[in-house]
Amino acid sequence: MNAHESRAPSRLLAAMAMIFMVFPLLAVIPVSFTSKRFLSMPDGHWSLRHYQALVDSPEWLSAIGQSLAVASITCVVASALAVSFALGIWYLRSRWATLLIGLVLLPMAIPPMISAMVLYFMETTVSKYAPGLGYDTLVGLSIAHIVMVVPYGVVTMLVALSQLDRRIELAARNLGASLAQTTFMVVLPNLKLGVASTALLCFALSWEEIAVTLFVTSTEVNTLPRQIWSGLRDNIDPAVAAISVLLIAITLLALLGRMLAQRVAAKPAGH
Repeated sequence: MNAHESRAPSRLLAAMAMIFMVFPLLAVIPVSFTSKRFLSMPDGHWSLRHYQALVDSPEWLSAIGQSLAVASITCVVASALAVSFALGIWYLRSRWATLLIGLVLLPMAIPPMISAMVLYFMETTVSKYAPGLGYDTLVGLSIAHIVMVVPYGVVTMLVALSQLDRRIELAARNLGASLAQTTFMVVLPNLKLGVASTALLCFALSWEEIAVTLFVTSTEVNTLPRQIWSGLRDNIDPAVAAISVLLIAITLLALLGRMLAQRVAAKPAGH
């Protein structure tokens, strides 16, 4: 059996696994085109009424806008914290590094519902002294999301730093570069893919967060996942299927764009 023949079964298994995982997502596509007012497969009549409902509904548009705002704030702040912490650990090489990393990653080991309850009590307490930063506010929700996603950003950055040759930092310092110059002109440029992956991960985790959001918001803040939750819980709105299809399409475009960017970056100069 040659190499080409040995790869054929592996490709077949990979394709079967991919179809198995993707098929439930594809099933929502025809449902989004139903002409009925409840979730169902089209019975011969395809309609865009539920996509139109997304455009015309102030509730859905507001939910999308608030989700973008919270996810953007979370992305910027959480990425900055994750990058700073990971660089600090990488520079210091302290014997306390394992303990510090364990403390930062602790939220990952706690069940989301427990974290949500703790954040709820924290946010309601903060609201007594700073109403604009606590319960049921965009800033308060962003803070809760930051607490939840920073550990994942730290893991991503630590993995990226583990693949970075430390000799480039030593060479820069030996040539007279300061710590700031070494960080911003030598280390970070070599970590741009890791930083981008961290930012994308933080944005995605905040965008889809629902457990914490349900606990720390009430009537003033309504993100897209919460609006989807309400649409499924109250009246099973087919607009949920429509927004799901749009999110799948956006995700696929983002992945294709990332693959194209990686291919362009890996292409040798002059080709």
